[in-house]
Amino acid sequence: MNGLSTLLIVVGLFLAGGIYSFVKQDMPRSLIVLLSIGAGMCLLAGVMRLEVWN
Repeated sequence: MNGLSTLLIVVGLFLAGGIYSFVKQDMPRSLIVLLSIGAGMCLLAGVMRLEVWN
């Protein structure tokens, strides 16, 4: 695992925690969907950059 993939996975998990928090606070659904897309993209990019796929 290199630094960038680790950073992307950590940011994705941080945003996923934000999704949970925003749902508990009854924030607008559009904001939650936007945050979900960002978290998913960060997690996917971090996993795809792992060296196991080569």
